[in-house]
Amino acid sequence: MSNVQRQLFVFDFDWSLADQDTDRYIFEVNAPDLRRYMKTAKFETQWTDLIAESLRKIHARGITREQIEKTLIDMPFHPAMVRGVSKLKAEGKTTFFCLSNANTVFIDTILKSKGLENLFDQITTNPAEWDESGLLKLRRRVDPNGPQHQCKVGCSPNMCKGEELEAFLAQHGPFDRIVYTGDGSNDFCPILRLRRQDVVCCRSYRGLQTRIAEEGEKEGLEAEVRYWAGAWEAEEIYNTLSI
Repeated sequence: MSNVQRQLFVFDFDWSLADQDTDRYIFEVNAPDLRRYMKTAKFETQWTDLIAESLRKIHARGITREQIEKTLIDMPFHPAMVRGVSKLKAEGKTTFFCLSNANTVFIDTILKSKGLENLFDQITTNPAEWDESGLLKLRRRVDPNGPQHQCKVGCSPNMCKGEELEAFLAQHGPFDRIVYTGDGSNDFCPILRLRRQDVVCCRSYRGLQTRIAEEGEKEGLEAEVRYWAGAWEAEEIYNTLSI
């Protein structure tokens, strides 16, 4: 599409921009028994609530803020992804929007460590903050005690990514092209909002690829889908989307 003057890049964070899952990784490093517990507990407890509960548990064990921050900074994050997004950012015609089920502290800590703290124009995720004792307090973006989102496509209770994308577009659009990078089944809802000229950069072998294969046609997915496995392949795709 040669007449693109203004484009939006939307990123999921875990396994999309970053090369790991923040929620799981910090427990794999600091409390593997809790990571094991999550595999079954996630069927009984809403995921964001489960992470909040697990953060309280590692705090009670004496795991410090510094240990958690070091784990996040050390978490795999591919240099090719840094290169790919930095090039687009420097060109100055792409708006960046992060849409993630992680949380503000995890994302901000990692971005700052990679020199990407100014990458995103907006980050929409679950709110979190450190308290004075070094506990990371996490809560759902959509308060469980307030009005709930109306998603019918399967977004988790803490956030409908499709609704959040629509809200961002209403405030900041229109864009000639939207490029959405994601990997998980909860990225399926927002990509259904995309148009024929838009692009989905789907990480292979994960939940989003499965949903596209099983439901994409039935649900009317219009955007072009490009698949990548390693971040160097995502970088190749991004290099074709320079404007």
